[in-house]
Amino acid sequence: MADEVVLLNAWVSPFGSRVRIALDEKSVEYQYREENLQDKSPLLLQMNPIHKKIPVLIHNGKPICESLAIVQYIDETWKDDKAPPLLPSDPYQRAQARFWADYIDKKVFSSVMGILRSPKGEEQEKAKKEFIEALKVLEEELGDKPYFGGDNFGFLDLSFVAFYSWFYSMETLVHFDIEAECPKLIEWGKRCMEKKESVAKSLPDSLKIYDFALQMRKKLGVD
Repeated sequence: MADEVVLLNAWVSPFGSRVRIALDEKSVEYQYREENLQDKSPLLLQMNPIHKKIPVLIHNGKPICESLAIVQYIDETWKDDKAPPLLPSDPYQRAQARFWADYIDKKVFSSVMGILRSPKGEEQEKAKKEFIEALKVLEEELGDKPYFGGDNFGFLDLSFVAFYSWFYSMETLVHFDIEAECPKLIEWGKRCMEKKESVAKSLPDSLKIYDFALQMRKKLGVD
């Protein structure tokens, strides 16, 4: 019997983009279901009763939650000679990839949310500084490699590139140029978009994200 794979997601979520990229990298056919986060479906609440969040991957009726756990599940479940593994085979390198993915979630995402939710002024400038510092740390980790994993696009690239669509919003909201601060990171992001079809077709449009960001700030009353 063929696998039944369903992804519960919201288009704006970088965490959902991770899962979409991973599924595409592994050539997994799946059904996509867009969730209204203001009115969550009974299926989402049933499949993720603890956090009630997207993304959720449902594989033959069994839910897997949290984007990094989902990506690792995809990597381990759909093994194909045509699609290289997303995580390194070496245990140390695998642990390092997980460490940096966790860093992205703790530092990059938190500072993005800080910029989005803070009123203009000291608080937003603090979030901006934290965002730039996190990017510079990641640029140092990238070094001169084409991808974080070396010559091949992998788990850490996938984990971080999901935020690439948000760069324009961050630059516009707090008035700075990421390319001026971290030129190698922008080169890497463009490379992922140009070389990896899975990335190009999974990431939302940057202007659409910016419009979402403006609406979010308006709702929060921090314009």
